[in-house]
Amino acid sequence: MRKSVIAAALALTIAPAQAAELSTREANRVHEAATVLQEIHAVPDKDVPRELWDRAECVIVVPGLKKAAFVVGGEYGKGLMSCRHDGTWSAPIFMQIEKGSWGLQIGAQTIDLVLLVMNKNGMEKMLRNKVSLGAEASVAAGPVGRDARAATDAQMKAEILSYSRTQGLFAGINLSGGVVRADVDDNADLYGKSILPKDVVMSADVKAPAVTDAFMSALRSKQ
Repeated sequence: MRKSVIAAALALTIAPAQAAELSTREANRVHEAATVLQEIHAVPDKDVPRELWDRAECVIVVPGLKKAAFVVGGEYGKGLMSCRHDGTWSAPIFMQIEKGSWGLQIGAQTIDLVLLVMNKNGMEKMLRNKVSLGAEASVAAGPVGRDARAATDAQMKAEILSYSRTQGLFAGINLSGGVVRADVDDNADLYGKSILPKDVVMSADVKAPAVTDAFMSALRSKQ
């Protein structure tokens, strides 16, 4: 009996610590995603073309992804997605992307990913249980620079335009083979279990939590 009481007491002690650690990771992820956008936007000649940014229905940013996540099975990267409504960015939701074999990243220590969802069909696919890039949603490496007229026909027709930043270099990358889905657990931490991820980004009614202020500011910073 005494052992059971002690075990229960330990469980109560450990649980808040684990929750606090998770909360810190989530908050750090928000700020890291914001930093990625701020640093990319600071160099217009190496940024997403303004025309494509303005056309995008949603933006997904996955910061600081370890190279090993794409080499060793079962790992994934996490980031944030926000969608646009009447020119205003929605409150963000946590997303995760599962591994693919993207050979261009071999040798890099970490990479940042930026995905532009270019139409409503692509947005709806992103909000399913999961979507396979290249198979269920068309994806192409995005063009970089001030002028979107350099984009190819395939890029202009793709539902998703994808970019990576590796060792300071920002460039388009083909993410075919990756799987993207909403991060159910982290979104429950951010908004509560009663609010579904799609309800957050497909409506202007959900207010962005204060912890996401830096990310929201970075979304609005591209001039």
